[in-house]
Amino acid sequence: MENASRTPGEVMRVLFLAAEAEPLVKVGGLGDVAGTLPHALLSLTADQTFGKTLNVRLVIPFHGVIDPAAFNLRPVSSFLVDHTPEPIPAQAFETDIKGLKVYLIAGTPIPAKSPVYSIDTRKDGSKFTFFSLAALELVRSLNWRPDVVHANDWHTALAVYALSLRKPNDPFFSHTYSVLTVHNLPFMGVGAEAALAEFKLPPADDDRLPEWASRVPLPLGLLAADRIVAVSPAYAKEILTQEFGCGLEDFLKSRSNVISGILNGLDVASWDPERDPNGIIHYSEDNLSIRTMNKLALQNRFSLPQDPDVPLLVFIGRMDPQKGIDLILDCLSQMPDETWEAIILGSGIPALEEKARLLENDHPERCRAIIRYDDRLAHQLYASADILLMPSRYEPCGLSQMIAMHYGCVPVARATGGLKDTIQDYYQTKDSTGFLFESPQAQALNTAIQKCLAVRANKAAWEALQRRGMSRDFSWERSAMAYVELYHSLGE
Repeated sequence: MENASRTPGEVMRVLFLAAEAEPLVKVGGLGDVAGTLPHALLSLTADQTFGKTLNVRLVIPFHGVIDPAAFNLRPVSSFLVDHTPEPIPAQAFETDIKGLKVYLIAGTPIPAKSPVYSIDTRKDGSKFTFFSLAALELVRSLNWRPDVVHANDWHTALAVYALSLRKPNDPFFSHTYSVLTVHNLPFMGVGAEAALAEFKLPPADDDRLPEWASRVPLPLGLLAADRIVAVSPAYAKEILTQEFGCGLEDFLKSRSNVISGILNGLDVASWDPERDPNGIIHYSEDNLSIRTMNKLALQNRFSLPQDPDVPLLVFIGRMDPQKGIDLILDCLSQMPDETWEAIILGSGIPALEEKARLLENDHPERCRAIIRYDDRLAHQLYASADILLMPSRYEPCGLSQMIAMHYGCVPVARATGGLKDTIQDYYQTKDSTGFLFESPQAQALNTAIQKCLAVRANKAAWEALQRRGMSRDFSWERSAMAYVELYHSLGE
């Protein structure tokens, strides 16, 4: 049992909730964020701006893929989570990762042999509803009273909703505020309605919410949160529109006064061309000429013509219409007369995977389709390619464009969400770092690529463009400070 008392103004306690966090478990970008942002927040413990120390603790589910021996997990608490027809026992385990205290919650709704995310929304609904409620019971059992509960996406949004229901009549949480970060609005947890009823969470009674959303986890969290954060300033505005609001745009407009945008950061220790351990020749913006050796090695590995002057274009990511991979495949198939090479790395929708294979079959002398997730190869592509193609139909934040710029790989991307917040277009500013286009069409992408290739023909202009991208500060420190400022604004 921990002492819940604190002297006002000395310590701010932040309970950070997520479905995944590296190095314990990582499936997607949320794992990067939850594995990095809490550490960045802790690095601001000597916060002279506000005169408070941050005490951040991370909580994730005890997924079956997590190896207990690898992280020295220790049992720390057992408690019950309210449920019908009877409460469900929960167990919490504790570990320390580079100075960050991390809790993992186990219980029957989190099956040991299940994947992190299931295609069965009912199972995920039960898992993450249990986890969200258990996280609140955990801190009660430890007598560790959080000042802020910071949840992420639909998987933990119900912790925010449950907190709002308990706060008026529960002294333990009476001074606890909530922040909900939205990484991808379309993923709301639709299908989890039965789990809410089983865990005794009532539907919302608020006319601002569409009726269909009154039993859906993410909308409930968005209704209850004291502050809502979208993962880029542009996305914070886009979710208020019909195009990106997923049917919640009118409701979100009613809460626009608590919505802000904070860009995700980049783990520059893991993504560093001067120290990257993933089989690349190290370089920096001061010796860019060395970078060519990575390109030649990659061309040799994939039996492409070894010519440093041939532009190498890459796509790295999920093969899904959201990412615009279909636009890339259509565009490249319509560029038979231009000189280019391309490597497509990723997996996803089978029809798009097959279309990528067909592009390679049609252009065996200059195209390769690598249908898999391969983190090591991704590092090598960023360190070798000339151009990253990222024509996303929507992109709340995006990390690939930040990584690419950090590695001297110039992004060509659609002007949406975090892409237009992080990429400065070559024809719009002298501080340019890439190329943007507006329409989600293959022809618009083609035009942007042609503009990019025209600049690449000028070696001095191209290297200056690369260096500007490499010099951009995408570290988590700036983003963490923005979150700290947000935390301190709560209750004002």
